Amino acid sequence: MSAGDQEDSHAPPAQAVVVMGVSGSGKSTVGEILARRQHWTFVEGDAFHSEQNHAKMRTGIPLTDEDRHSWLESLGRELARHAPDGVVLSCSALKRTYRQRLRDHVPDLAFIWLDVGRDAAAQRVAGRGASHFFPATLIDSQFAALEPPVDEAGLLHLDSEQPLDHILASACDWLQRRPHASR
Repeated sequence: MSAGDQEDSHAPPAQAVVVMGVSGSGKSTVGEILARRQHWTFVEGDAFHSEQNHAKMRTGIPLTDEDRHSWLESLGRELARHAPDGVVLSCSALKRTYRQRLRDHVPDLAFIWLDVGRDAAAQRVAGRGASHFFPATLIDSQFAALEPPVDEAGLLHLDSEQPLDHILASACDWLQRRPHASR
């Protein structure tokens, strides 16, 4: 385990947190490490997409709100199931309505928005290789759909182009200080 991946001995009480942003923002990487540090469950949102959604994205077709409906409902149920013990979900959560659907399942849900520039996101996604279901050609559709959550409660806004250790330290500090409902 590297110094940047050490466990946090002062983990906050259990919470439910979504690490959100466009593809290539680092949601899965940050979410997985953050969950491990907090001793919480990590849920990879992309694993809950239907095969039809994966196939659509593989062929370069952006998902619609309708395509995302059952996916968001599944993620909301998963968040609610793990929230009492702590959970981190990686999920694009691009639109306010998507975030609200998740909050419908966990009202005190927190969001960490990994904000990334278009060029950096495209470069990261292109670096994943052809085996990943999400092609770099869909990056522009993600930015077009993004409704920045700047005026929403329970939000930490981070520049995902900062070093990973900085992002994780900021997220852990924020979770430690964040007021939240008791479970």
